[in-house]
Amino acid sequence: MNKIVASAAEAVADIADGAVVMAGGFGLCGIPENLIAALHHLGSRDLGVISNNCGIDGKGLGVLLEAGQIRRITASYVGENRTFERMFLDGKLEVELCPQGTLAERIRAGGAGIPAFFTATGHGTDVARGKETRVFDGRAYVMETALRADFALVKAWKGDRYGNLVYRKTTRNFNPMMATAARITIAEVEHLVEVGTLDPDQIHTPGIYVHRIVLGAAYEKTIEQRTVRKRPELV
Repeated sequence: MNKIVASAAEAVADIADGAVVMAGGFGLCGIPENLIAALHHLGSRDLGVISNNCGIDGKGLGVLLEAGQIRRITASYVGENRTFERMFLDGKLEVELCPQGTLAERIRAGGAGIPAFFTATGHGTDVARGKETRVFDGRAYVMETALRADFALVKAWKGDRYGNLVYRKTTRNFNPMMATAARITIAEVEHLVEVGTLDPDQIHTPGIYVHRIVLGAAYEKTIEQRTVRKRPELV
């Protein structure tokens, strides 16, 4: 039952070329920084990535993108990454854009064993092109298929050696649902605690979903865009 691995490098060592990888977080918040860095150093290529976004230039998943390790990405928001734009326009990156709520539900459905579902989001737009549509109670819906991955890289605030995870604030974006939707889930945590320390009522991801857990270090917690209120003028 001890799922602790010694390092992030050991945790991702079997992510081979061509693997499909989910990566949690929102923007640069709540992302598995150490696991992404380890995957970069491992050098696996032709990766299919499922994530809300692809980081920014030189940060987060943007590191893998710049290294040419990502072949395809399914994402919701990609507007902060110039490398992404250039690679897409040059035909070097396959991209599936998906509305954010639909992306979250596709991942959740994958973890719940639901192969597909209908949503009104995207009907009548390019999002619906080539997809089955149906009308329920007079409203048109688009069928979206579930998403699963070979590996899920998730970030949590606390975890124990059984793999039970507690998320904090932004780390609850995409991480909990991704933890359920992969063949192998690898979690990095800020605090590794003894079994029994976590309140069972506060555990967000039960250890049954987690295969490996590693203690992260040296978190940057980078801010994509720092916005501050203008100082009032002194009278």
